[in-house]
Amino acid sequence: MAEPYIAFLRAVNVGGRKAPMATVRELFGGLGLEDVRSYIASGNVFFRPPGGERGAVDRPALTSSIEAALAEGLGFEVPVMVRTAGELEAALAAAPFDDVEVTPEIRLSVAFSSEPLTGLQLPLRSPKGDWEVLGATRGELFVVLHLPDGRMNGNPMAAIEKTLGVKLTARFFHTSAKILTAARAS
Repeated sequence: MAEPYIAFLRAVNVGGRKAPMATVRELFGGLGLEDVRSYIASGNVFFRPPGGERGAVDRPALTSSIEAALAEGLGFEVPVMVRTAGELEAALAAAPFDDVEVTPEIRLSVAFSSEPLTGLQLPLRSPKGDWEVLGATRGELFVVLHLPDGRMNGNPMAAIEKTLGVKLTARFFHTSAKILTAARAS
């Protein structure tokens, strides 16, 4: 059986952007995608491409089709970043977080990019010191979030997007590991 794909949907079920997961699953199924499942309401959708052939998937066309279906079905645009389970596994293995201690003021995050990431000068830090990018793969950034009093002030991903000129969606590192486990579950 073909490896599962994961669609990471950006900014759903926050700020009035309601995307019932049952509706999202129907929209994915309407594209001919198979074995469609969702995981938590933050917008993680698992599927297999039609016919199950990984090599035959045109990723940009698939992503555009998903985004168009979501925009039409939900009434607002939803940027989507598509990865295979194997790509997510490789990204998690590459994360440079071994020496970072998670505390109430420190969180680890994986940001999934819409475009290949090239030419980054790392580490990349915010002027305010509220985030730093410790590492990157071709499509993911590994971000340490510094949360005063355990609270996030603003959206650090918006600042990173502006700095790099790409669309991003992020998941906490531990959540990304849970997403991988759920994607691989039958």
